[in-house]
Amino acid sequence: MALVPYEETTELGLQKFHKPLATFSFANHTIQIRQDWRHLGVAAVVWDAAIVLSTYLEMGAVELRGRSAVELGAGTGLVGIVAALLALKSSVKPWLVHCLLFFSGAHVTITDRKVALEFLKSNVQANLPPHIQSKTVVKELTWGQNLGSFSPGEFDLILGADIIYLEETFTDLLQTLEHLCSNHSVILLACRIRYERDNNFLAMLERQFTVRRVHYDPEKDVHIYEAQKRNQKEDL
Repeated sequence: MALVPYEETTELGLQKFHKPLATFSFANHTIQIRQDWRHLGVAAVVWDAAIVLSTYLEMGAVELRGRSAVELGAGTGLVGIVAALLALKSSVKPWLVHCLLFFSGAHVTITDRKVALEFLKSNVQANLPPHIQSKTVVKELTWGQNLGSFSPGEFDLILGADIIYLEETFTDLLQTLEHLCSNHSVILLACRIRYERDNNFLAMLERQFTVRRVHYDPEKDVHIYEAQKRNQKEDL
């Protein structure tokens, strides 16, 4: 998410963003997310798209266990935290979970720009048990720039919540998705369609990926789109 500080507002719809903590229940865990609207702006509050995508993951719509996942533009880290809890969830004892995870290769990477990393790390450390933290990485990723620190096609699942609202980032975001995806990777993007530019991004995405809407939350007006790389046969 972009780091855009905002002046304090009295609008009722934005009051929740000024609360220092936002509390959620996912994956049989109480998650307390620290927020900092005043200093970090939109990157440091929980948006509805993150809640809807977290709920979608908890519904079991995609298999997380044993797979590698990355969250882009993580902001507060809610989606990545939920993905880690679900991917590494088990009813067995933590020491046995650790052993199983070592052999499974499951891991979750939670990314944002450098200026947001310390804030992001604080939420991850506060909400993930130690045996899950060991398989979760908080890492810098500026779209279109430091892609060399990630292997091509590294992740099975790429997650993004409300990351397509700045038109000037669209080309870099597409380049990043192309780099991180293999032919078998699945992208899940949760967003509210606010402006025509949001539809323009989806049109750009469809040139490189097969895209379909897989979920809609009418209460929060949030869509979830699934995308996968087009194979050469489809393009012929």
